[in-house]
Amino acid sequence: MLKNTFCHIPRVGVKTETRYWNQGVRTWDDMLALDETGRQELRLASIPGILDWVEQSRRELDQGRVDLFAQRLPANQTWRLYDNFLDSTAFVDIETTGMGQGEDHITSIALFDGKDVRTYVHGRNLDDFIEDIFEYDLLVTFNGRCFDVPFMERHFGAKLDLAHLDLRFALKAVGVTGGLKACEKKFGLDRGSLDGVDGYWAVLLWKEYQNTGDERYLETLLAYNIEDVLSLQVLAAHAYNLAVAQTPFSGEYELDVPQLGLNPVIAHGEVISTVRAKYFPG
Repeated sequence: MLKNTFCHIPRVGVKTETRYWNQGVRTWDDMLALDETGRQELRLASIPGILDWVEQSRRELDQGRVDLFAQRLPANQTWRLYDNFLDSTAFVDIETTGMGQGEDHITSIALFDGKDVRTYVHGRNLDDFIEDIFEYDLLVTFNGRCFDVPFMERHFGAKLDLAHLDLRFALKAVGVTGGLKACEKKFGLDRGSLDGVDGYWAVLLWKEYQNTGDERYLETLLAYNIEDVLSLQVLAAHAYNLAVAQTPFSGEYELDVPQLGLNPVIAHGEVISTVRAKYFPG
């Protein structure tokens, strides 16, 4: 709903934006069409250059450029980027060795763009990620603002300056709290054989893969990693719809919630049983 958005403009907050909507100015075109009387009623003179900002916003969106909005939107309003840049979105999640700061490193990264899944593995193709990610305009994570993105920036020595929607905070803003798995359960998502497998398991699966060289451990780790990004697509649609429902535009912009994507990598049941018996006896 970027065309209905004004809170990215300097000195326009969400309250002022809501006042515009309530006074019938619901889109950029509505504002640009105002006559002098309408501009006075809306008190536009108190916002220097607002019409120039609206014109620039329209040009940027028409040309498919996200930067203006990503840089200017309040952090709790970045969900508004999602529908306009849905076709250029990367859902991303990382797994690490869990060894603590200084010794910890990335073991795998999963990237899902709504169609295809890519995986990146330490010691194989991990560095390909930093080129691939810039094919996209919008990065979607869960707690990536605090963990995944800073970790990747340290690892790759590069700034991931994509527009970023962190679903941990987007969901919290609409009353859905907890970790990724808890949020999934609130929306009825089922991980099947991976139910109960969490980030600590990812550490153990990598450890066992390193110790044994058995590819089944790596495949199960990747299956877990991929399951995270597949669920992000579903959660993003829910977060967006719940946020839109708090605006006057819920009937105009509600997204279809996709089915959970098919995981292309198998989680091996015998591996899960072995890890459970070894590390979680009884």
